[in-house]
Amino acid sequence: MSSDDVAIRPVREHELGAVLRLWDAADVTPPGVSDSIEALTCLMHAPNALLLVATVDGRIVGSVIGGWDGWRGNIYRLAVAPEYRRRGVACSLVTEISNALFDRGAHRLSALVEHEHEWALGFWESARDLGYEHDPRFVRFIADRRTCAAKRDDHGRLIKV
Repeated sequence: MSSDDVAIRPVREHELGAVLRLWDAADVTPPGVSDSIEALTCLMHAPNALLLVATVDGRIVGSVIGGWDGWRGNIYRLAVAPEYRRRGVACSLVTEISNALFDRGAHRLSALVEHEHEWALGFWESARDLGYEHDPRFVRFIADRRTCAAKRDDHGRLIKV
């Protein structure tokens, strides 16, 4: 397989289940609150988000999510099926999502990478050829709707505890 055999394109709604199965097979992250058909459907229709898939002979073998908040672009969930790793699929996905985010107006991109996934860190270390470099200045803090639910008032707004 060469990178010419890989097609990169936006996901189609009927393929969302295949993307979730890919994430499971690729061991990208433990399933979270956003790992559902409903959440991916919302993502597909968000104006500043893009879910791309890589296909080989019609089979989804990779995916990546890009989001743009009007200032910076963010890359999430870069995943490649284990049997297709080290064949240029991830590089093709990152190139396409980067171009899409820059085309939307982003001036800087960042990628979230789980530190315990050595294969992912290895890929991003090799992505210097694409212009990416490790930025040790940042640590991520997260909150999700479920864990914040107990901290909301009757109108659904977060309250100071």
